[in-house]
Amino acid sequence: MTPMTAPHEVVERALDLSRADGCVVIADEESSANLRWAGNALTTNGVTRGRTLTVIATVDGAEGTASGVVSRAAVTAEELEPLVRAAEAAAREAGPAEDAQPLVAGVPASPHFTDAPAETSSEVFAAFAPALGESFARARAGGRELYGFAQHETVSSYLGTSTGLRLRHDQPTGTLELNAKSPDRTRSAWAGRATRDFRDVDPSAMDAELARRLAWAERRVERPAGRYETLLPPTAVADLLIYQQWSATARDAVEGRTVFSKPAGGTRLGEKLSELPLTLRSDPYEPGLETAPFVLAHASGDDASVFDNGLPLEPTEWLREGELNRLITTRHTSRLTGMPVAPAVDNLILDADGGSSLEEMVAGTRSGLLLTCLWYIREVDPSTLLLTGLTRDGVYLVENGEVVGEVNNFRFNESPVGLLSRATEAGRTERTLPREWGDWFTRAAMPALRIPDFHMSSVSRGV
Repeated sequence: MTPMTAPHEVVERALDLSRADGCVVIADEESSANLRWAGNALTTNGVTRGRTLTVIATVDGAEGTASGVVSRAAVTAEELEPLVRAAEAAAREAGPAEDAQPLVAGVPASPHFTDAPAETSSEVFAAFAPALGESFARARAGGRELYGFAQHETVSSYLGTSTGLRLRHDQPTGTLELNAKSPDRTRSAWAGRATRDFRDVDPSAMDAELARRLAWAERRVERPAGRYETLLPPTAVADLLIYQQWSATARDAVEGRTVFSKPAGGTRLGEKLSELPLTLRSDPYEPGLETAPFVLAHASGDDASVFDNGLPLEPTEWLREGELNRLITTRHTSRLTGMPVAPAVDNLILDADGGSSLEEMVAGTRSGLLLTCLWYIREVDPSTLLLTGLTRDGVYLVENGEVVGEVNNFRFNESPVGLLSRATEAGRTERTLPREWGDWFTRAAMPALRIPDFHMSSVSRGV
C-alpha cells in the first residue's frame, strides 16, 4: 500500500480480507500544520501527514461474541493482511465481549465516501501569520514578549463495516495559544482560541487583551487561602465541565461510583443540580462546533463501544434548565441501566439566559477574584467529583467593579457539580478553548460563572 492509496480503497480491501463473523475498519487520514514563536519572533513551522488504520474483528461463539482491535500507523500493502489477521486472532483469544451487540446496519452511506481526504497546509495561516507579525511589532514597542503555538489539523475518518456501512467525516481542528510576558518574566498572561480555519481569530485583539492584563499585574497583592467570590472565565468553566462530562457515564452512576449516584441507590437523573436555568448539551451539528454525526469508537469502555461504530448521534441535553437529564450510555449500558441510548458527542455547550460579558460581570463585582485559567486538574474523590488544580497566568483582584491588581496563584479544591449548585450568575455563552484539556477536547462553548465562595485551599508560588 503506497501513501497514494485512497483511504476508502484501504477500507474496502481490509473488509475483503476479513474472515471474521463481523468486521469494522476505520481509516483516519491526518494532516497538520503548525507555527511556533518566542520572544516576538517565529521559531519553527511544519506540516505533517499520517494515516492510522484500525481493524475491529468480531467472532461469534457458543458463549457470545468476542472482539479484537488492532490499530497501526503507516500500514503498507504487505502489512494490511497481517493486520486483519492480528485483529481476528485477538478476537479468537479474547473471551466474550461484555458490550457485544449486533453491528450497526442500515445507515445511509456518506455521499463523499470515495472522495480524497481533506488536507490542511501552511496556507491555513495565510492571513493569520501576517497579523501575528504585526502583533510582534506592537508587543515589542510596548515592552512585551509574545510566545505561543498555533496548530491546525484535519482528520478524514473513513468507516466501513461488514454490515454495509460506508461513512466518512472530515474534522478540522485549530488551536491558538498566546502568552505574553514582561521582559523580566515576572508577569505572565495567557489567552487561547479554538477555530476551524483561523479566519475568525485576531492575534491583535488577543495581544491587546494580554497587554491589559500585564498592566493589571504591575500591582501585586498577596492574599491568603480561603473562600472568595470568584469569576470563572469560559475557559475555566470548560475545563471543569469537560471533566464532569467524562465522569457522567450511566453505568458507573447506577453502580454507585460517581457524583451522579444516589446514596441509597439509583441515579440523580431528574434532580435539580443548579438553581440557574443552565442547559448543558452536545450537538454534532452545532454551528462552529461541528463534529462527527456518528459514533467513531476505536476502543470500548463504559463511555464507548466498538460495536456502536456508525450509530447516528443526535443533539443531547445532559442538563436541562438546571436538571440532570441524561447520562452517557452505549447500546450495551443502555440495556444494563434502562436509560435511553445517549453516546458521547465530541463537543459541549453550556447555555444560560445570562447575556452579560465577562467585563460586565467584573463591573458588577464589589470584591472578588477574576481568574484567567486552570491547569494540572486532578480528581480527588469520584463520589463527589472533587477536583484539585492550580490557577495560572493571572489571578486578579476586583474591588468596586474594577481590577486593581494581580493576586498570587492558588491551589483549588472544588467539584464542578458543587459549583453549578452554588453559581449565582452566568454570563454570555461563547466559544472557548479549554486550557487543561485542549489537547483532547477543543469544541466547547461556555459562559463565565460567578461563584460566591470558590475554595482556594492553599497558596501556590508557581506562575
